[in-house]
Amino acid sequence: MPKEYKYDPEDVSRFFDEHGEKEWERLVRTPQDRISLHLHTEFLREHVEPGMKLLEVGAAAGRFTRILVELNCRVTVTDLSEGQLALNRKKAEELGFASGIEDWHRLDMCDMACFLDGDFDAVVCYGGPLSYVFEKADQALGECCRVLKNGGIFFSSVMSVWGAAHAFLPSIMYLTSDQIDTILESGDVTPHTDPNNKHFCHMFRSQEYRDLLERSHLHILDMSSANFLSVNMGEQLEKIMEIPPNWNELLRLEKETCRQPGCWDTGTHLIAVCRK
Repeated sequence: MPKEYKYDPEDVSRFFDEHGEKEWERLVRTPQDRISLHLHTEFLREHVEPGMKLLEVGAAAGRFTRILVELNCRVTVTDLSEGQLALNRKKAEELGFASGIEDWHRLDMCDMACFLDGDFDAVVCYGGPLSYVFEKADQALGECCRVLKNGGIFFSSVMSVWGAAHAFLPSIMYLTSDQIDTILESGDVTPHTDPNNKHFCHMFRSQEYRDLLERSHLHILDMSSANFLSVNMGEQLEKIMEIPPNWNELLRLEKETCRQPGCWDTGTHLIAVCRK
């Protein structure tokens, strides 16, 4: 049995500090990335109301920060990585969305004592912050719920076990059968389960994700996977993207398909929208 891995905020911070500008490019680098960005954004467009006071947890370089400002929210930005927080501020100033940001905070989502109970109309936790806190997921989610007002909206996404296996199958085949089985059973990518990987995270199954949300007394409004249809289409997506009507039709089909319960476990991420 592999050694138990505990949440280490310094590991997370160091990884994203080193990741740097790559994090800004991550959601637009490939057509698949752009589809994931679109699917996450659609939930924001459907549920965010102008003027909301909103906390973004694990905001990183600011792709979603920019969208939230464009939706006329008053955004407080937080991240564990000092480097990503500085990049978020830089992009906000360069691209003109800094005026919609109330403040930037470096903090661990497991302890957000600097914010009052019920201080925000909505909390956005996109990009997998809950996947990085391992055994402290309930504590981290509890903090998100604490700062969210009653009736407020919680947006989150986490990495998916089977979706990751689907998307990155060629990359995991260098592991031993025991390592693969351990990762699939536990959902954990750690120095012990994959010694060559520096991206440590816990990947969820959809029922596990639902259980986590419901333990914090959140009512799930919407749930989806990300990138079910298109995840391994490669160059075909490039050709589809060149023809706007075809691209728009693919986005429509992805949105409809990914929200089907039978597809929740098959995309790279699991997305949920909840009400407190």
